[in-house]
Amino acid sequence: MLYYNRTKPANQPLSAEKIADELQKCVELQATMKGVNDYWRKHGTCIGAPGLTDAQAKKIDERIATTTRPWEKQPFDSYELTNNNSKIKRLEKSLAEASRGFAGWEFEGGRAEANNELNRLQLFFDEKPSEQQRGQLKANGFKWAPSQDAWQRQLTDNAIYAAGRIDFIKPSDGRTVRDHQPKPPAKDTGAR
Repeated sequence: MLYYNRTKPANQPLSAEKIADELQKCVELQATMKGVNDYWRKHGTCIGAPGLTDAQAKKIDERIATTTRPWEKQPFDSYELTNNNSKIKRLEKSLAEASRGFAGWEFEGGRAEANNELNRLQLFFDEKPSEQQRGQLKANGFKWAPSQDAWQRQLTDNAIYAAGRIDFIKPSDGRTVRDHQPKPPAKDTGAR
């Protein structure tokens, strides 16, 4: 079958470029699945369908002919198209967030950086934070990363909100952590 399986481990972040590549593959898969289903409805076979090799088409035809499950009477079931379309929408949303980018800020005793390459919000301190401060960082999802010499967590909107709750890393310019972030694009509410 023509399934696109993501080979990336779940804990690895995706860059905007990788998200765009994955999105493109899903869009192409969606078009192929629709095209094969249309071809099959018109011709009663998948042999000659665009986007399939003859071996793939023969295998799909055999599966359809031998199945006892009524929902498998077409090359690609509606749930496969629906699931792939949902994945496309999730990837489009992730791409919009990744391309928006986050910004860092200075705070008394250090700085916060949005490391887009590693997809991490990183906190760098001039001196080791106190035990109470470390507890507060941990309570807000930050972990010490010796390889980066920073406290960090995955770079998401939730990371920004969590950082805004920590008093000792508030921006030294008097603005809030959210004020330092680029504004998300306005949602299109459309006419109702």
